[in-house]
Amino acid sequence: MCLALPGKIIEIQGKMGIIEMMGVRREVSLELIKDYKAGDYVLVHAGCAITKVDEEEAIKTIELFSEIREMENG
Repeated sequence: MCLALPGKIIEIQGKMGIIEMMGVRREVSLELIKDYKAGDYVLVHAGCAITKVDEEEAIKTIELFSEIREMENG
């Protein structure tokens, strides 16, 4: 099974972007998506943004992952 995590585009450098995912910033490829800008939310898998996602849905997903992490560390 593959898992893609939502993240927010913080900075764009050509076809690469700095994405913030749950407090961690990573450089990812933006080559697979179109019409992106800083502030957009994307799903990231294996170092690539694979699709843009709705901000509300991205935030809900991030909150769910945070709850799971808290339960595991609980």
